[in-house]
Amino acid sequence: MSILTLTDADGRRIPVWQLVLRYVLLLAVLALTVGPFLWQLSTSLKGPGEDIFSSPPKFFPGHPTLDNYTRVAETIPVWDYALNSVKVATANVVTNCVGSALAGYALARMRYRGRRAATLAFILAMLVPVEGIIIAQFTTMRELGLNNTLIGVLLPGSVAAMNVLLMRNAFLNLPQEVEEAAFVDGANVWQRFFWIALPSVRGTLAVVAIFAFMGAWDDFLWPLIVLSDPANFTLTIGLNYLHGTFANDERLVAAGTIIAVLPLIVLFACLQRFFFRGVGEGAVKG
Repeated sequence: MSILTLTDADGRRIPVWQLVLRYVLLLAVLALTVGPFLWQLSTSLKGPGEDIFSSPPKFFPGHPTLDNYTRVAETIPVWDYALNSVKVATANVVTNCVGSALAGYALARMRYRGRRAATLAFILAMLVPVEGIIIAQFTTMRELGLNNTLIGVLLPGSVAAMNVLLMRNAFLNLPQEVEEAAFVDGANVWQRFFWIALPSVRGTLAVVAIFAFMGAWDDFLWPLIVLSDPANFTLTIGLNYLHGTFANDERLVAAGTIIAVLPLIVLFACLQRFFFRGVGEGAVKG
C-alpha cells in the first residue's frame, strides 16, 4: 500500500488521477514544443527519393542521409553567415553580462538620488515594442556611420532592459550583512562587487548569457534592415535565400533550420545547470 502512496513536496497525498492528468498535459506540451523541431530534423535527413508529404506521414526517414546539409553549404555560404552570427551573438553576451551586472548592482546596492527613477526607466523600456523604435534606431546607426556593419547589428541590443532587471533582483536577494561586513573590513565598492556580489549571482549571469545569445542569434528583422552587403549577413538573413530560391525543396530548408538551431541547443545544454538556479536568483519579487 505504501508503494502506491504518492505525495507532493509538502507531503500531501496526490490522487492517481491528478498525477496521470499532469503527465498527460506535460506530454502534450512536449509534443507541441519539441515536435516541430523533431519533424524538421527528420525531414532534413530524408533523401530526394522519399515523399515527405505522404499520407499518413512517415516520421522516420527510410534511408537517412546528410546530403541535404552538404547542399546547404553548396547553395549559400552558410558557414560565413554562421561566423557573422557567432561574432554578433558572442559580443552581445559579453556586453549584456558586463553592462547588466554593473547596472543591476548600481540599482540594487548603491544609494543615490534618482535610483527609483532609473529603475522605472528600465521597466518602461521593456514596454516599448521594437517596431516602434526601429526607425529611430536605423536613423541613429546611419548618423553614426554604422549601417551595413556588424557593430550596427550589435549596438541596439548590447544591454537589454530585461537583463538589467534580472541582475538587479538577483543582487537584491543577497544578504545585506555580508557586504556590510566587507565594508567594515575596508573593501571598496568595486571589491564588494567583484569578490562578493558577482560570484553569488553566477546562475543569473548564465540566464542573461542564454537570453542574450538567443536574442542575437535569432534576430531577423533588425539585421535585415541594417545590413545590405551579403558578406555581412547573419545566419537568419542568409537562410532566407533558401526559402526564396528553393521554396519547393523542404529538405534543404529543414537542414538549414537545424544548422541554425543546433548552437542554441548546445549552449543551453552546457549552461542548463546554471540556468535553472539563476531563474530563482533573479525572480521578480511581488
